Amino acid sequence: MSDDLSQLADFLAPGVEPDDVPALWSLARAQPMIAAFVTLFRGGDEEVMIRLHVLREIGHRAETPRWSPDELRRHFSYIDTVKLETVLKRLRENGLMVYGEDGLYQLTDTGRNAMAAVAVLLRFGEDEDAELGFLTTQLAGMQVTGTVTPEVLQHLLAKLNALSESFEEAVASGSEFRILDARTRLSANERWLQKGTELLRSLLTVEDVTPEIGRVAHAIGLAQSRLARVDAAFQRALNKIESQRVTLGASGVSSSDVMAWLRGQEVSAILALAQGTLGAAPQTQFLAGGHELLDRAESALSAEVQRMEADTSLPPAQHVDQNLAPETEDLSLLWKLTDRLANVAEEAPAQRLVLGGGFAPASYRLSLLSLLGGVEAQAEGPVADFTQMPYELQLEAELVQVNQDEIAWMSAGRIVRREGA
Repeated sequence: MSDDLSQLADFLAPGVEPDDVPALWSLARAQPMIAAFVTLFRGGDEEVMIRLHVLREIGHRAETPRWSPDELRRHFSYIDTVKLETVLKRLRENGLMVYGEDGLYQLTDTGRNAMAAVAVLLRFGEDEDAELGFLTTQLAGMQVTGTVTPEVLQHLLAKLNALSESFEEAVASGSEFRILDARTRLSANERWLQKGTELLRSLLTVEDVTPEIGRVAHAIGLAQSRLARVDAAFQRALNKIESQRVTLGASGVSSSDVMAWLRGQEVSAILALAQGTLGAAPQTQFLAGGHELLDRAESALSAEVQRMEADTSLPPAQHVDQNLAPETEDLSLLWKLTDRLANVAEEAPAQRLVLGGGFAPASYRLSLLSLLGGVEAQAEGPVADFTQMPYELQLEAELVQVNQDEIAWMSAGRIVRREGA
């Protein structure tokens, strides 16, 4: 066992070796590449920035990849000489750069691979999801070379599920700003979602795909389907918020505009705005005197009160009048309308059957007439009997003037006997 693996064994439970954990063994085999990233990212933020910058600048010169010490000093003249030598020494000692026998510096394969991986992450825009873009491009490259692994697909599936959960939380919050931010994030990553869909389709068409890859690929397809529907959920939530938005007078400024403006202000500015805007209110204080405390103590210590609180028996039965009739619904208007309708031979103006008694009875009759021939015909009861009568209400687009029974206008229409009835 190497020294690195022997030190790694100190973190494992007694009796467990690194070879017994396949996932840990795969990391141990990639020790040189991991050491390269440790070299780049160990230390303070400023140290990491300078190392990455030097590594990228050295790797960008593709025509002549070898650098002489004088060329490096001239190119990085804006970096302190001692600090530059320290960075070059660290890169050289940890296998990211090599100083050849010809006296020239050049990146090693490990250093160039590390630089390429960092470059892929840095190429994504600020409004894009770097992780989703990186995973999608990685999957595209592995598919071209035929080296797709379930591990890469699992990472992509986890990212898609995380996006779905964050979008669902934004909708559930009811916050207009969270929903708009989530919608912007979805739009920014739409091209990666479309690219992932294309890759998934081409991947599933391969005949020799393994069952594990096929299972994860189908799960990714379901996650992408959920993300495709989330934009509609955003729109529904925004429509609901729009219906509740308040406009401040005739200014055209809404409550959302005020909230957006307040979110862009500093806390000190908001405090300054609040000065003098609140009316004076009395500061009340409720203090209990000795007699109040004594009354509370007596009730808490009273044996009678404790006995009443501990008594969980049911109260005694009360006498109920056996002749008391249950309340029933008044269906007199329904019966009278049924009689009116039965007297219609072929057709009659709807106005004639609706009017009478005021606005409320007329509205009730019109609502009943609209049920003729409806789904209520499958039910039982007085209303169902009424809807089964062989008539139907035919309303027209124009209005007729009434000016009686508290009604000025009503929709023109007629009651027609159904054919074959």
